[in-house]
Amino acid sequence: MTQTATASPPEPTNQPLRAALWMIGAIVAFSAMAVAGRAASLELDTFEMMTYRSMIGVVIVLVVARVAGTLGQVTRRNMGLHLARNLFHFTGQNLWFYAITVAPLALVFALEFTSPLWTMAFAALFLGERLTLWKVIAGLVGFLGVLAVVQPGVQPISAGMITAAIGAVFFAGTAILTKRLTRTETITCILFWLTTMQLVIGLIACLWDGDMAIPSAAMLPWIVVIGLGGLTAHFCLTTALSIAPASVVMPMDFARLPVIAVVGIVLYAEPLEWGVLFGAAMIFAANYINILTSQRKTA
Repeated sequence: MTQTATASPPEPTNQPLRAALWMIGAIVAFSAMAVAGRAASLELDTFEMMTYRSMIGVVIVLVVARVAGTLGQVTRRNMGLHLARNLFHFTGQNLWFYAITVAPLALVFALEFTSPLWTMAFAALFLGERLTLWKVIAGLVGFLGVLAVVQPGVQPISAGMITAAIGAVFFAGTAILTKRLTRTETITCILFWLTTMQLVIGLIACLWDGDMAIPSAAMLPWIVVIGLGGLTAHFCLTTALSIAPASVVMPMDFARLPVIAVVGIVLYAEPLEWGVLFGAAMIFAANYINILTSQRKTA
């Protein structure tokens, strides 16, 4: 009697749907953090917001790591690299929190999307990654997108534009240093030093003048949203990328822009400039070109 071959189990076909559900969580978390940051700015400066955010983050990381049994993964072998990474992230996040209080939310989010392009450039400079023709084209398209968003000569360059753009550069530096750390360190180790180091840095910045504001009872929920928002957003984004390719997740992540634009219109009566939408579309196209080129190279 002949044996029939056993059919291999079918490949799962719901990765895009599962990734989309995680990306909805990321978009909600990012948007909630922006709204909470604006609300908290009525009582707190950016250093104070970052400090209270880190306090909440330390508690969350310790509790989760204790439950998961991963506290033993925390090492001290790359303290210099951890410190550099957290100085970059602390600076970029402070600039981002400041930008969302003085500039339209859609503009800030559009400029934030330039961070992967800066990461591409820094990877070529500091990690030795080859800068191909398509990556150069992606960089040029992204630069034109930034010009469309900022519109130099048409409208005055504001503090919000400058801080949002510089913040994206610091986020790119954070990504490069994180990539270096992930070669030897676990996520638990990176998050532990992220929260603890930034708590210390924040306290130093807050207490430099001998005065640190204590949030009122009405402000505490916003502080909690800020503390939970960042961790939740990045966890959802990372999970989505582990489920589906970046070429699938990236368009979903870009949905943050129209969502936050609607939030800005509804909650703050912010005008939606055509240049922001057109420029953001070009920045997205540049990022997508870079993603597709990278995936073609590794295929």
